[in-house]
Amino acid sequence: MKNRIVRAVAGSFVLISLILAVFVNIHFLWFTAFVGANLLQSSMTKWCLLEDILDKFGVRD
Repeated sequence: MKNRIVRAVAGSFVLISLILAVFVNIHFLWFTAFVGANLLQSSMTKWCLLEDILDKFGVRD
């Protein structure tokens, strides 16, 4: 369950930032890059802040 939430949030952030970049300001692509860098960091370190937050809220796998 937790992995699905993390993936859904990351995907939503990417899509929202792309939409904002097209319709509001191109600089929203920096947010897309940040999300991608965070996903890459998470894959290498096996640590994700959102997973820790979901743990605090009692969300289980």
